[in-house]
Amino acid sequence: MYLIQLKYFLTVARCEHMTHAAEELHIAQPSLSKVISKLEDELGVPLFERVGRQIKLNHFGRAFLYRVERIFSELENGKLELAEMLKNESLNITIAANNIGSFSKILEGYLKISPNTVFKQTMGPTEKMKKQLQDGAVDFCITSPPIEDDFIECIPLTVEEIFLVVSKKHKFATYKAINLIEAAHEPFICLKEGFGIRDLTEKLCRQAGFNPIIVFETDIATNLIEMVNSNMGVALLPRLQWNGVQPDLSVSIPIKVPVCSRVIALSFIKDHYLSSNSIRFKEYLIDFLK
Repeated sequence: MYLIQLKYFLTVARCEHMTHAAEELHIAQPSLSKVISKLEDELGVPLFERVGRQIKLNHFGRAFLYRVERIFSELENGKLELAEMLKNESLNITIAANNIGSFSKILEGYLKISPNTVFKQTMGPTEKMKKQLQDGAVDFCITSPPIEDDFIECIPLTVEEIFLVVSKKHKFATYKAINLIEAAHEPFICLKEGFGIRDLTEKLCRQAGFNPIIVFETDIATNLIEMVNSNMGVALLPRLQWNGVQPDLSVSIPIKVPVCSRVIALSFIKDHYLSSNSIRFKEYLIDFLK
């Protein structure tokens, strides 16, 4: 049984005339009669009584009509529901990011352009975010290191300087600049393995000639800076705004050797459908950071 058969049945039931129904459906009358006969054969009962040139529903037909009308009513409700979902989802923008800074300025600026936009942000290890992108769970990844693959388009957005961040109570707090090797014996506070800034911390420390002494690791960025503020260790971080913590309790010291920086990039799936709002945000983000 096909929907087209049910549509033809509804038209015939409403017109009560096979020829008139065929004209409305733009098919030949014999073809329509054949479809209705086949439907009756599948159901095992007649649906119409023939009265001269007209036909009328019998008691089987009336019972079946009630069910078929409900089917098409549900289908129409489904179309309306999907249209509403598409309308709402077109305003949603999902982002995975591991650059652990605040997006408040970026989002604030974009919300002035598109005030009904709803942002959803997740954070995690680089490989997890890559899979989220691949699975369609997020529209964009904003990461360092950049997420790249054959199926991913990756656009470098900006280069950030990395600082040695220490508490204002720390012995380095008055330094105007520092060589990273000077922090070789300091306890480090880091994000967990797999996060971009953790991998970068280990890489830069090795370039300086030592392996960092990691005394605390977390997957929550604000915990990291709070531990630094409490003078429990130092961290390698960009100079960023922080939400929910007191940035004035720490000092960001420029690093002379080695050169400490990272590339922030925007990644998204090539040829993947993006709503007009998501495309507009992508263009805004590129312009904002460049």
